Amino acid sequence: MLACDLDQTLIFSRTSFRLAEGAAEPAVTVVELIDGAPSAYLTTRGLGVLARLHEAAVFVPVTTRTLAQYRRIDLGVRPAFAVAANGGHLLVDGEPDPAWAEQVAARLAGACAPLAQMQDLAARLAAEGWARLVRTADDLFVYLVAHSREAIPDLSAVAAEVAGVGWSLSAQGRKVYLVPAALTKQAAVAEVARRAGAGRVLAAGDSVLDVPMLAAADLAVRPAHGELHDQDWHAPHLTVTTATGLLAAEELLDLLHTWATTTGA
Repeated sequence: MLACDLDQTLIFSRTSFRLAEGAAEPAVTVVELIDGAPSAYLTTRGLGVLARLHEAAVFVPVTTRTLAQYRRIDLGVRPAFAVAANGGHLLVDGEPDPAWAEQVAARLAGACAPLAQMQDLAARLAAEGWARLVRTADDLFVYLVAHSREAIPDLSAVAAEVAGVGWSLSAQGRKVYLVPAALTKQAAVAEVARRAGAGRVLAAGDSVLDVPMLAAADLAVRPAHGELHDQDWHAPHLTVTTATGLLAAEELLDLLHTWATTTGA
């Protein structure tokens, strides 16, 4: 089984391609439209590798995106399972599993400060002027969108504050997420592996929110960019791509395909 993060791991906005100066742009395919305008891309070759991966393993998109945001993406395959809202939704054949939602609600009850407290905190942070908007994601967590990545201040004190009440903070590009520590992608991935009868799990991701999923996998890969790269995060079973951005996605897909076809994922 392959559990793969989407944004900044597999798909990229045009401003985050990270191609070397003067390098020719590879052929790309639009994988997301917002109001009819292209928003996210994957290389055309990468999409072909992904199609082969989908045939060789149980491919599971795993994202912090809300359900509505996830449904904007078209990778050219129809996964039997997907995970959205950082594990808040487990999709089966494209539809959220209500039993899983009930389990999530029960797990979060009493495990962390209430959502309203984080909404208030996010509003106070946005009032400092560096964030252009605040959003609540499927009544599960909160995120802020900064005017620019460079505008995000040092939030280490905020991270420590929210950790004390059962929440975690993750900065990814221009977004800052406040997520319950008990709401993890890994919990949903483990449930999918159980249902799919997967003997081995491969994983790919770039952010702190991906760490539990990457750590629990039999083999894992991350791109040479993003939050985990900035923190120099490593593990014995982890491979780091040599490329960055759009080309890192191609590289990790090739690696995952090799693993899937040689290790029985």
